[in-house]
This record gives sequence, structure tokens and C-alpha cells, in this order.
Amino acid sequence: MELIFDDLWVRTLPGEQDIRPGSRQVYGQCYSRVLPTAVRKPGLIAWSAEAAQLLDWTQSPEMAEILGGNRVLESMKPYAACYGGHQFGHWAGQLGDGRAMTLGEVVNGRGERWEVQLKGAGPTPYSRRADGRAVLRSSVREFLCSEAMFHLGIPTTRALALVGTGEGVMRDMFYDGHPELEPGAVVTRLAPTFVRFGNFEIFASRNEVDVLRQLTEFVIEQHYPQHRGDIYAFYDEVCRRTAELMADWMRVGFVHGVMNTDNLSILGWTIDYGPYGWLDPYQLDFTPNTTDRNLRYSYANQPRIGQWNLARLAEALLPLVGDEKPLQASLDHYLVHFEKRHRENMWAKIGLPPSNDPLLADLLNLLEDFETDMTIFFRNLARVRELEAEGLPRELSRAFYGTPSPEYIEKMRIWLLRYLGQARDLELMNRVNPSLIPRNYLVQQVIDRCAAGDAGAVNEFLQQLRQPYRERAEDDPLFQPRPDWARNRPGCSALSCSS
Repeated sequence: MELIFDDLWVRTLPGEQDIRPGSRQVYGQCYSRVLPTAVRKPGLIAWSAEAAQLLDWTQSPEMAEILGGNRVLESMKPYAACYGGHQFGHWAGQLGDGRAMTLGEVVNGRGERWEVQLKGAGPTPYSRRADGRAVLRSSVREFLCSEAMFHLGIPTTRALALVGTGEGVMRDMFYDGHPELEPGAVVTRLAPTFVRFGNFEIFASRNEVDVLRQLTEFVIEQHYPQHRGDIYAFYDEVCRRTAELMADWMRVGFVHGVMNTDNLSILGWTIDYGPYGWLDPYQLDFTPNTTDRNLRYSYANQPRIGQWNLARLAEALLPLVGDEKPLQASLDHYLVHFEKRHRENMWAKIGLPPSNDPLLADLLNLLEDFETDMTIFFRNLARVRELEAEGLPRELSRAFYGTPSPEYIEKMRIWLLRYLGQARDLELMNRVNPSLIPRNYLVQQVIDRCAAGDAGAVNEFLQQLRQPYRERAEDDPLFQPRPDWARNRPGCSALSCSS
């Protein structure tokens, strides 16, 4: 199979063409040409056949060499993108692809263009003091969650392959002065574009308006052609897509963990799977990120932060349009888009059409009052047909972390009596309530197996993640509440940005 790459980004936008080492500030350029750094022993750990179909590729022996960074094909023109960003609410200046590099674009037989990007393939001009590498644990997490989100029906970048490097990478997992040598890996990521809000911010911050205009026109032409020549309409659609993405995250209990402006895609897709997490107990202030001490990126805050980040994007686009009022109108309408999608999603989880009845709000309050597994509760709610004379249905009792008080049980019974009298759409409930999400503790078990040499661990779990909405037996090990041992274990509850 011949692998042919295109270089539309490189030949269209301004960039550094000389490949030279060393971190530096890059001015007036959308990218810098780079080359991946070869690794000692590249080995293919995992492969997504569904993602490969996007490229019309099939798995072959040469993939480890190519996707590990040891072999650069003639048609490739690898580059690292320049961008900035607001991190935890503060302008961080130039950031850029510090450990990622795009090999080029592949145009499939359907005319679709996909960027092929390696993450963990070595240093770039944007690596600052880092080594440009990634460790196995973070790479497994990104590979699995990218594909899991796709199968859950949520817009996301994709993961094609996971390649072990045969080399160690030194990381201080919790930034507490205890660095350890960990196995390294490279993830191959796919997206129509990896442009994020920060790509626009960096040029606006430096008053490099000509480059900002070139980038904006390129993105609109390639990814929003229906809005060609209309930046306002382009921005309005980015607001809508981002609002709907936030609502979809909330539906499945996903918490991104680090919603900096450089981690939000201009496509309205999920991008950059770092210290993400999933709600085990339904907990509005949950954040999986140990560095997010003010809970800025907690589950319930994600919609608000999405709007805040869009405001920064509007500021970046303002030099190109002059009048801020249409941008502000789109930003204000973001909440309308979010509320509509979120309302539809959450009512669908209980199988009812949206209404003004407090039924849904009352349930969410109950779930927050006592530790209740979000995934199991909503999935099993469709299995409940009637109440016994006392107590709660066994299907729902499985979802509780501990034993609820008699007072709580009575409140839940009162709610269930009101609810079970409704005409529920059980098929809808089973379409929107997954039975399987890549919970942190499940992924950590895969990481542990993989690090111990179990070559099939990642693909085995991926096979399960391909069917997140299928019925699962109560004793299925993947359909259980988080075990007590995982409550405080590193990687299972608390994570950092270290990767």
C-alpha cells in the first residue's frame, strides 16, 4: 500500500521552512517545519481499524516505523503549529505544538482531507524546556478516549495508532519532586484540522493582522466554506458547535480537565485528551485535574468556560471585522444553543420530552445529595418497571456508593412514583445512556496491563468501547460502580497535566 500525503497547510500558509533545533519564539508564522526524532524500538501497540478507514489505510508492518517517527516518507512535510492560549484564565503567550507534529494531510477516496499528527515524536521549536515526548499512560488514555468518544456519538479527533518507543521518558507525575522513568509512546491523531482558538489568539496578541487574516480565510475556506467571506457567520457557527459539544459532554458525564483556549478546537470537536475524567458519582464540582485547585474546569463549569473561551476567540477576530456587536450577539446566543441541546439531552436520559415539570431537576438534586453512580443509575432507570412495597428497585440500588438513609430512600420512592406514571421512551433512554464509558480506573487497569507487557490489552478494551450502548449483564465487570480501591489511587481519580 502506497501512502501519499498532501501539504495544503504548508504550501498555503506562512511558516518557517528551515528545519533547525531549539525552542524559540516564532513570529509571523503559522508553523515551523520539523522532523520527528527516531526512537530505539518502535512497536505497534494498538490500531483503530475504524480510524484507518478514514484514510483508506490498512494495518501493515511498516506502520510502526512510520507512526513511531523513524521513517519520513517523501511526500510528507512535517510541521508543528504556532499558537498561544489562555491557561486557567491567564494569557500564557506562545505555546504551540510542543510535542505534536503533523506529518501532512491524507485525502481519501471520498475527497475528505484528514491531518495525520504524531503526539510524542520529539522536540519542536515550541517545546520550551520539554523533550517533546509522551509517556505510555497518557498515550493509552488519549488513544482509548478519542475512539470511545467517537463511538459515544460525540464530535472528537480520532486516534489511529499507538506505538511504543522502546525508550524511557522521565516524568514527575504530580509535580511533587518525585520524577520516575516511564515507558514512552507515540499516538497518531486524526482530524480535518487541529486548529484551536489559540491559533487565532497568538497573531491577534502580536498585532500580526495579515497572518491572522490568512489563517482565518484558510480555515473558513477549508472547513466552513458555506461562510466564505463572512467571519461573523463563521464565528456564529463555532459558537453553536461549541455549545452543543458542551451539552454532549454533560450528557455522558465527561470532564475535559483542562479547557484552556489552546485546547478547544475551531471545529467544535473534543481535542487534547489530557487529565480528563468521567463522573462516577454524579458530582457537579468534580474535576480530575490535580492542578485545577479552584475547580475552574469542573463538570458543571464546562458550559460557562466554553463561553469564556469563545469570548477570547471573538477578541482575536475583532481586528478583522471592526464591529464587535455581531460577535457579541453570537456569544450571547451561545447560551440559547447550549440550553436547548442540554435540555433535550437530559430529558432524553429519563425518556421524556422536555417540559417545565420540575421532575428532572428534582432527580438531579437527589443524585447530588447522595453518592450515586451517574452511568449505572441512568442506564438502569430504563429497567425499572414498578416499585415494590418498600425500598428501592435493585437495579437502582446498584448505583449507590454506600447505603442511603431511610429519609433519602423515601424521597427517591416519591420521585419514582411520580416518574413511573409517565409514558417513557425506553429505546431513547438506551440510545443516550451508555452502559460503558472509559472510566479512569478501567483505563488505568489497561495501562497497568500494557506496561506489564500485555500486548492485547488496549485493543481488547477498544473492542468493548465500540459498543457503549449495548445491554450489559449486572455482573459484567465493565458495568460496575467505581471500586473503593480506585477512589484515591493516582490515575483512577486524580490526574495531572504530566504526560
